[in-house]
Amino acid sequence: MSKTTPPVPAPAPPLAHKVQNIAAQSVLRGALLLPYETRVRLVGWLVQTVLAPLSGWNKRVRANLDLVAPEMSEAEKHRISARVANNVGRTLIEIYSGDAFLDRVRDAPQSGPGIEAINEAKKQGRPIVLLTAHIGNYDAVRGAFAQAGHEMAALYKPMRNTGFNDHYVEAVEQIASPVYPTTSRGIASLISHLKKGGTIGIVGDIGSTKAPLLTFFGQPAHTPVSAAEWALKYDALLVPIYGLRQPDGLTFRIFADTPIPHGEPEKMMQTYNDSVEAITRAHMDQWFWIHKRWKRPGRATAKP
Repeated sequence: MSKTTPPVPAPAPPLAHKVQNIAAQSVLRGALLLPYETRVRLVGWLVQTVLAPLSGWNKRVRANLDLVAPEMSEAEKHRISARVANNVGRTLIEIYSGDAFLDRVRDAPQSGPGIEAINEAKKQGRPIVLLTAHIGNYDAVRGAFAQAGHEMAALYKPMRNTGFNDHYVEAVEQIASPVYPTTSRGIASLISHLKKGGTIGIVGDIGSTKAPLLTFFGQPAHTPVSAAEWALKYDALLVPIYGLRQPDGLTFRIFADTPIPHGEPEKMMQTYNDSVEAITRAHMDQWFWIHKRWKRPGRATAKP
């Protein structure tokens, strides 16, 4: 008789990951005991005053602004750095707030030329790709449209800290489900949902060295073209859409830009980059400038 080889146990997470996860859970669980508005303000303040300086986010924000807006004053760069970190903190605890967050986005005002097209596509049962960005709270769109009757599915990128990733995914699923990891199986499940006439939410302003170089704020930026390719293959409506934070810092409005015409995938995604740039220029302190979005000059050449 052949012996069955026992499964190889998963390696234990690094001690640093354990410590990070315990610290994060302590803050999040403690904040969730507070009234909604208090917790959102508190976690925004904590990220702004503690995490952002320690993690180097402020330096990264300043470096990105130096690259794409060298004419900006130092005082304005400092203001944006603080506001960006605060918005990241608010976004995180909002995602963990489940029903309380959904209450805030359920009746969020919607505007822009893409709203009518989305509603019409839904009536026709046509697949829809909602292409959002890291601005305001990107999950405001998903939460609002799921509550409006869209069969929403989305992707998430698994985090290296598996302990944190587990409870983060649980929180994301409370806003709208299903969500799939960016693995081959997860992407296949997402595409299957789209093929059936569903709506998917994609965050497109991420860098990947495997993606073509397009331009963003006039600088070379790797931009995945998967969303455009899926829209072409399954005749899906492709709409840039954003959940923008209102001046009160607690509520949102949803803006859907002009649907992107079908064509060459890289041209379609350049149109998306241009849309994100325009909405970011109007709300400079809401885009996640903490990302490594650009190839630095001299290392690569952008497509015209």
